[in-house]
Amino acid sequence: MNTLLLTPRRLVMALVAAGAIGALGATGAGLVGVRSDAHAQVTTAAAVVQPASTAGLSAVGTPNFADITARNGAAVVNISVVGSSRAMEEGDGDEAAERQDSRQEQRQGPQGMSPDDPFFEFFRQFGMPGRPGAGPRGQQPDTPMRGEGSGFIVSSDGVILTNAHVVRGAKEVTVKLTDRREFSAKVLGSDPKTDVAVLKINATGLPTVKLGQTSQLRVGDWVLAIGSPFGFENSVTAGVVSAKGRSLPDDSFVPFLQTDVAINPGNSGGPLFNAQGEVVGINSQIYTRSGGYQGVSFAIPIELATRVQQQIQSTGKAQHAKLGVSVQEVNQAFADSFKLDKPEGALVASVEKNGPAAKAGLEPGDVVRKVDGTPVVASGDLPAFIGQALPGQKVTLEVWRKGESKTLSATLGDASDKAAKVAKDSADAGKGKLGLALRPLQPDEKKQIGVDSGLVVAQSSGPAALAGINQGDVLLSINGTPAANVDDVRAAVAKADKTVAVLIWRDGNKIFVPVRLG
Repeated sequence: MNTLLLTPRRLVMALVAAGAIGALGATGAGLVGVRSDAHAQVTTAAAVVQPASTAGLSAVGTPNFADITARNGAAVVNISVVGSSRAMEEGDGDEAAERQDSRQEQRQGPQGMSPDDPFFEFFRQFGMPGRPGAGPRGQQPDTPMRGEGSGFIVSSDGVILTNAHVVRGAKEVTVKLTDRREFSAKVLGSDPKTDVAVLKINATGLPTVKLGQTSQLRVGDWVLAIGSPFGFENSVTAGVVSAKGRSLPDDSFVPFLQTDVAINPGNSGGPLFNAQGEVVGINSQIYTRSGGYQGVSFAIPIELATRVQQQIQSTGKAQHAKLGVSVQEVNQAFADSFKLDKPEGALVASVEKNGPAAKAGLEPGDVVRKVDGTPVVASGDLPAFIGQALPGQKVTLEVWRKGESKTLSATLGDASDKAAKVAKDSADAGKGKLGLALRPLQPDEKKQIGVDSGLVVAQSSGPAALAGINQGDVLLSINGTPAANVDDVRAAVAKADKTVAVLIWRDGNKIFVPVRLG
């Protein structure tokens, strides 16, 4: 017995005949979607019977990915790099430059082969037979290393945007166009802190992409990526925006766009398009446990990338400001403790001595709620805003301190020496009494830690232990009240309602821990 294959066209015609959908999209034709692990392919009922509009959208409002690709594909380039294994592994010593597409530090492949190489995963699993000079890691010769990535042309005279990690440590950079022409590229500059690099090739009259605005992008909007995953040039994948303004570890300056677009090694540096065919981001990273796409991808907002591009083209480098604080999230427990109306803002855990924040009067325990009138919702919003400003720029901070709103003015410093960081949050708080046995700090301990007062946690139990406070931590304050002695701690706890914000010193870092009382 033969099986009749129901094609999308036949399915649409059957649904129209049955009255399930209106003919010619009159009642808003239904969407027939097909998704696979590698690509997202979309077929609309209306697209079968009527042409797409010139704006890149079909008549029923869904994007026509074929039109977007046809208009922009020629402006997306393949980037091949050659460098030494030592240079590409060491980079420029900046932690932010150590990022890879997979964010998986344990991935170990053949020495001298880039993780972006299409055969990297194969040789990582099965080995590279007959390779001379193979030995323990760290004893390999300084051999040539090759890698691949993507980029896109933003100026017809050959200016190209890509990721900084694509060209990090490269001695030779080759750009290949879709018409198979190849050019030797010059790296005008790269910025590891934002992972943006600017290249230049000697050509004119090149096709370019149109840039959009992420402010117009909404969570759930369609987006499309073009790049060279595993070396397969000009591959197209699509999906939706999953979130905006994501902060990732060591990437405090970048409010990432999160999508579910299939991004793999080799897609790095390629463009992310909106439904109108405008570039809204540079594909930069993926979250993975296997080395490949797992549904969570991150792109650098195009406004940030173009700002870095302009600085590099003008001065040869990018500059970022710093405030000189470490911050952490404000959860509901902290909001209750500080008497905030909702859990929003950036909680200041520590202030750099003699830094811009200290000079402005910012203190540990302050909650930054606005910067120059812009609301700070998540803690990552603050370093992202500051990192995109320039050294010497003045900003107005609206902070919440001890139940009152205050306004401070700060002159930002230069982030080239030390970037603002986001403190790691502690475990969730438990219930019950505080549960701390404390002892005074000795004079030599105060000198070693660099504090005037504090109490060492001799034993932690109950809610304090559940909240993540451990033996050996140093208790500095409770709800902003310095912990000079045990009586101060008891008084602060007695005044508290359901939750107290405990500032502790641990391993050279100051962090707030919310402890929920019984």
